[in-house]
Order: sequence, then structure tokens, then C-alpha cells
Amino acid sequence: MTTSSVHTLSLSSGETVFYREAGSRSNPTILLLHGFPTSSHQYRNLIPILAANYHVLAPDLPGFGFTTLPSEYVYTFDNLAKTISTWLKELPHRPSKYAIYVFDYGAPTGLRLALENPSAITAIITQNGNAYTDGLGAAWAPIQQYWATGAEKDRESIHGLVSFTTTKWQYTDGVLDPSIIQPEAYTLDQALLDRPGNREIQMDLFYDYRNNVAMYPQFQEYFRKSQVPLLAVWGRNDKFFIPAGAEAYKRDLPKAEVHLLETGHFALESNLGDISRYMLQFLEKQKL
Repeated sequence: MTTSSVHTLSLSSGETVFYREAGSRSNPTILLLHGFPTSSHQYRNLIPILAANYHVLAPDLPGFGFTTLPSEYVYTFDNLAKTISTWLKELPHRPSKYAIYVFDYGAPTGLRLALENPSAITAIITQNGNAYTDGLGAAWAPIQQYWATGAEKDRESIHGLVSFTTTKWQYTDGVLDPSIIQPEAYTLDQALLDRPGNREIQMDLFYDYRNNVAMYPQFQEYFRKSQVPLLAVWGRNDKFFIPAGAEAYKRDLPKAEVHLLETGHFALESNLGDISRYMLQFLEKQKL
């Protein structure tokens, strides 16, 4: 298997983006966009599988992993997408077209890229990456309360979402055999969450997520107009992004392929074989 190399790129806008890269640049590109509370490390096992036939790029989003930002950076999903868009444009080997794999926060980030440049997106693989209100599970209730009020007490009430207990729970909840979940991933995530000032960054992003929900109609219009090939492969036991969110894609993309797996939010940790198999079969159908 091809191993990935790690790089940083300092952008004209002031950010320094950490990213992983693997595979021949002459092959079709797949952009892997991670979610909360992880980083490109989430894709450490998927990257070598894809790199045999594809050029793979996996950046750390602002506020996560090893990407660094100016002190004045404002943490919104609009800005996360702008940073990744700028990074793509300033790569020495800029891909003109690419498929996106979106998970959790990667979905509103990647779909903003699609709205900005629809012709660049060759396909979408969404793994518990939501674009419909149908997919918002009951676990969102305290965050939605914060959206409704913007009150400091409601902000404080969700501080537990960045605790070690919750981070580990996100990895193990809904997994048929939690003993297969390796501790390195959630331990690294928590170490980075615990950096000075990072909790407030995450609170800002939780609050801004309401603007992603407001953009769902725009994302859905993009699906209808583009009929972009889409694979939804989903941990059905995810408490945050429930299976209805996967099925909802078929409303706007009747040819969408949907697979529900008996696992939780971080499905790659337990079902790498299933996801990579569905993904490679899907990409082959698209002749990518």
C-alpha cells in the first residue's frame, strides 16, 4: 500500500494548512474532509487504500489538527470553506477537478466548495455528512437551544461536548464491538481539543453551525441542478446524524447510492473494509 506524506502550505491569506497527500498526481483526485473533533488523521487507514488508483488530499480544517491560523481568524464555516478553497487554489499542483469525501463538519465545508465551483466536483461520498434537517438527531438538542438564544448559559451547557468522555463516546457509541476501536485516534483528538483557547473555538463553530442548516436549501438545489453522482455510506447508530439524513439525498438525487452500516459516527474506525469497498465500486462506476 502507498503511504501518505505530510506537508504544510502557507497561504496568501495568512493560514498555514497541514495536509496529507498520497498517490500519483496524474490520477483523479479525491479530497477527504474530516469532521469534529478530529483531523486528517481520521483518514490514515483509508488513504493507502485509495492511493493505489487515486491522488488523495486530506487537509486539517481550521481549528483542528495541525493547521495554524492568525490570531484574528474568525471561526465560521464560511471561513473554513474559504481557507480550504484558497489552499486548493494555491497548491503547486492544483487539481482542476476532484471528488469529495465529506464527513460531519466536512459536509458543509465541501458543499460550499461545490456551490463555489460546481464544475470542479466529479462525485460526492458522504459518510455521516448531513445536508437535510431529516438527519439532525436528538443529540443536537442542547446545541439547538444555544442557537435559539445565543445565551452564555447555553454556551456553557455544551462545554461537555469537548470533554474526553464525549470524544471517546463519539468513537465507541453504536459500534457493535467497541473493543476494536483503537484509543490513539480519540486520544489525539482530545489532546488537540485541549490546547489553550480551543474550547472557545469549538463553541464558536457549534453556534455557527446554525448557518449550515440555513444553507441546506442551497445545497439541495445544487444536488437537483447538478445531479452529481453521490454515495451515502452511513453509520446507522450515529446519534448526531441519523439514517434519515442519508436516505434524504434520494429526494434530490434519485440515482444516489445509500448504504447503512451497523456502526456509529466514526464508521471508518470499525467498518473501513465496507466503506472502502463501496467507495471503490462507486468511483469505478463513475469512471474516475
